[in-house]
Amino acid sequence: MINIVLFGPPGSGKGTQAQNLIEKFDLKQISTGDLFRYNIKNGTTLGQLAKSYIDKGDLVPDQVTIDMLTDELKKTPEAAGFIFDGFPRTATQTTALEKIVNEVLQSKINLCLALVVEDEILVERLLKRGETSGRTDDSNKEIISNRIREYYAKTAEVAELYKQQGKYVEINGVGAIDEISAKLFAEVEKLSNAATLRT
Repeated sequence: MINIVLFGPPGSGKGTQAQNLIEKFDLKQISTGDLFRYNIKNGTTLGQLAKSYIDKGDLVPDQVTIDMLTDELKKTPEAAGFIFDGFPRTATQTTALEKIVNEVLQSKINLCLALVVEDEILVERLLKRGETSGRTDDSNKEIISNRIREYYAKTAEVAELYKQQGKYVEINGVGAIDEISAKLFAEVEKLSNAATLRT
């Protein structure tokens, strides 16, 4: 089983590359954003709990997100592996995710892949996307820059933890989509090769 945490600031092409990784290695994607939307839309107990915090303008406690993740992992324990998108965002969440993956899947997080793109290119890409997406947060340079800064501030401690564990790999997110995918695939294949050598 291969479990990957995928990082990338807004505009880094993370969504596209997540899909390519999923198709190549038959992984399942777990996006916390999707989990929240699903649980709230379907009125699950956890969804109602999350909504009660959101409606008050409060942050949803980690435990609610962790419980949603646990439920989701239990649905497909036979999967070839998972890509985690949007979680973890803090050191506490990183430790919690490791614990869930260990308890539910008897596995671990193998790799944290981070797409790296210069800020100027990210801003350009998002402004271009804003021309067709209709998203207001993609059409204001100041808001975009703020989102990028916020992303780095949030993920810094998680990146540091994975660096300490020797699981953090940065991939240049500028270039042809296929070339970037090939670099990501190579890192995942290293894991498979290492596992084969150990057996």
